[in-house]
Amino acid sequence: MDFILTNIKQMVTNLGHGQEPVKGQAMKEVGLKEGWAIRVKDGIIDSVGPEAEILSARDENTEIVDLQGKLLLPGFVEPHTHLVYAGDRAHEWALKQQGVPYLEILAQGGGILDTVRQTRSAGKEALKEQTAKRLETMKRGGITTVEIKSGYGLDTATELLQLEVVKELQEEQPLDLVATFMGAHATPPEYKDNPQAFVDLVINEMLPAVEKQGIAEFCDVFCEAGVFSPEDSLRILEAGIEHNLRPKIHADELGVSGGSRIAAQIKAVSAEHLMETDEEGMELMAEAGVIGVLLPATSFNLAKGTYAQARKMLEKNMALALSTDANPGSSPTENMQFVLSVACLYLKLSPEEAIMAATLNAAHAIGRGDLVGSLDPGKQADFVIMDAPSIDYLPYHFASNHVSQVYKKGVPLL
Repeated sequence: MDFILTNIKQMVTNLGHGQEPVKGQAMKEVGLKEGWAIRVKDGIIDSVGPEAEILSARDENTEIVDLQGKLLLPGFVEPHTHLVYAGDRAHEWALKQQGVPYLEILAQGGGILDTVRQTRSAGKEALKEQTAKRLETMKRGGITTVEIKSGYGLDTATELLQLEVVKELQEEQPLDLVATFMGAHATPPEYKDNPQAFVDLVINEMLPAVEKQGIAEFCDVFCEAGVFSPEDSLRILEAGIEHNLRPKIHADELGVSGGSRIAAQIKAVSAEHLMETDEEGMELMAEAGVIGVLLPATSFNLAKGTYAQARKMLEKNMALALSTDANPGSSPTENMQFVLSVACLYLKLSPEEAIMAATLNAAHAIGRGDLVGSLDPGKQADFVIMDAPSIDYLPYHFASNHVSQVYKKGVPLL
């Protein structure tokens, strides 16, 4: 399949950044072009450049597609989700609005433990069906690559089942999926009186089984007071490395948990949340090359007014990515376009920085920076067509879907 997309009002290329995540002030450099075209051959980007130049190289077999003045961006890359779960927690959300504290909901068997119960009792086909619907929503919103964590099983069998669902859905739908093992998401009720035994279970039973299964690429842990300590988080991530899983960490969501320091110490690929990270943590992560994955929709939904200090992180020369944090509790959304708006409003990112964070840097955060996230020739032809007058319009006109078409490996999906 050989085609050229023409009549593009604005094209975000993200060209010129090499093979490394984009840091600090360079995140504004999205390579915005007007009057450019893009040629695709066999699912791969062949060339990008001024329209006349690209058209002059076509032959009689090259199809010309007129985008009628729309925008073209690299497909969004979603670097942090908890998509494989059963049920929802809408009833719990309503209780929170009435002022019922989360810890009270948790004590009554709600919260994450409710999702664990529902996920454990659901069969594989039910989990696949529900997850596939969420992926369809992401696809229609312009997301072309998705990271998915386990973590709603908290026992070996269900954790492996969640990862198996990811593998089977990779084979049954068009988006690229990247699996992360997160058995250390919470301590299950059967271990509430002996949480250290659960840490040992994750290290001695789950991780060897995950490596043998061969689906997950990353290991993640929720480092937070009352969940997993910095010491236990480090043990789990070091064990993950021994089992060929690259480290990630949920850090500093509720307080300065020590997670950002563990991320720097172990040179994690990424640290997620970072709502309470202090300047020392930022500096350590910047020096260690840890990508900060920020989840502003979670802050928005928790309604506490606490957002990650993205501008300080950029001043420290960190690379930042954005994610929906799609999950049934703190962020029940699959809408990356909404995340762009919240990131601009509350993280104080520019539209360019937000787009870079949701494309190329997000790709690097899940080990896919060599394949997607920019329009470099040789990468997969993953891009999204937006019916909007400018890239500034995308975060400005919030809570809307501006997607006209989505291409995955050169194939239109809508």
